Amino acid sequence: MSDYSEEPVSEPQAKQPVATPEKPKREAKKLSDKQKADLTKHMEKMKKDGMSASEMKSHRMKLMSRMRKDPKMTAKKAHKDVMSK
Repeated sequence: MSDYSEEPVSEPQAKQPVATPEKPKREAKKLSDKQKADLTKHMEKMKKDGMSASEMKSHRMKLMSRMRKDPKMTAKKAHKDVMSK
């Protein structure tokens, strides 16, 4: 049976979004022209050595991330760091 009382039916209240603390954005560090040239030269060598396209992309991204963290790092040092892990 239905209830015909005159009491207003309260609607469920919408949940308030929980405020999450914002993460500080990481500052983008770009590679220097020398680092870019070294990386391009290194990737050409890897291509000649028979590295597949997907391996090259992954390798390049790993090298770039390390080179961005340390502006003084060369492609050769980054390659040694990647390959040692």
